[in-house]
Amino acid sequence: MFDGLQPSPALDPEPATVVDPEADAALVHDLAPEPHPTRRPPTSLGRGLVAQARPKQWVKNALVVVAPGAAGQLWHAHVLWRVVVAIIALCLVSSATYYLNDARDVAVDRQHPTKRYRPMAAGIVPLRLGYAVSLLLFVVGIAVAATIGWKLLVVCLVYVAITTSYSLYLKHIAVIELAAVAAGFVVRAVAGGVAAPVRISQWFLIVASFAALFVVAGKRHGEFVAVGGQQAATRASLRAYSLQYLRFVWGLAAAVTSLAYCLWAFEQSHGVGHPVLYQLSVLPFVLALLRYALIIEEGNGGAPEDALLGDRTLLVLGVAWVAVFGAGVILH
Repeated sequence: MFDGLQPSPALDPEPATVVDPEADAALVHDLAPEPHPTRRPPTSLGRGLVAQARPKQWVKNALVVVAPGAAGQLWHAHVLWRVVVAIIALCLVSSATYYLNDARDVAVDRQHPTKRYRPMAAGIVPLRLGYAVSLLLFVVGIAVAATIGWKLLVVCLVYVAITTSYSLYLKHIAVIELAAVAAGFVVRAVAGGVAAPVRISQWFLIVASFAALFVVAGKRHGEFVAVGGQQAATRASLRAYSLQYLRFVWGLAAAVTSLAYCLWAFEQSHGVGHPVLYQLSVLPFVLALLRYALIIEEGNGGAPEDALLGDRTLLVLGVAWVAVFGAGVILH
């Protein structure tokens, strides 16, 4: 019955896509940003100690306010106070891990086009002092977290365990290191819910997790572009990635984030908040994801805090999302 039938050329399987290292190298060369002519290390020990704490990274701890804000509890004075204390605790312990990570990576950072200006890599902050400051910040941060309660203390300890494991070992394992860095963002978001305390939706956790993976994949893409052919010298796990793979990761993460946020927003509209405003908040949220994807594609995702604060359109979309979502909570 089927004798004589020939497979249609249109249905013939296409040849498997092969990653071309030379094509990647050419694309990296095209995307690589020009070196910053005015970038210099700090000029004094005091400034070096402050810079080594990476205060610009503290903007990530704004994730602490998301869960209590979405639950409509952030406006209560006692909740706001607990959230502020949680942010302070996370700023301290995160800076402790930055000190530890940079102390261990001094030799590698000195080969990186921008990380070589970090205070310890530049020799401004001695290694022994760096380790001592790391321990001090850790102890103070944990003590601050304990003033809120044992649950926040546990969350901060989990954060320290993840970031320390990353610094010591996990950073060298491709894919696992992406998950470890993303987990740091998720723990920040969970800390807000624990500190308030408020119930954390499963959709909220999915959004936080995959949005974090989206940002981390973009960060690795930016690093890949910045270091050119020196991936193995600056970060061992980078040699396992290609630009195509990193695009796949952030595309997958963006898709799951968008879908989960829509489900979360519609779920929230049946609980607290104004239903129409919650649903409208999907628009600036998805546009912000698309805008950030464009920033990543241009090779500028290596420093997420700089990308967030340095792009006016992204800032406007962020403010629009906060305004629409916040109005939905307030008008409940």
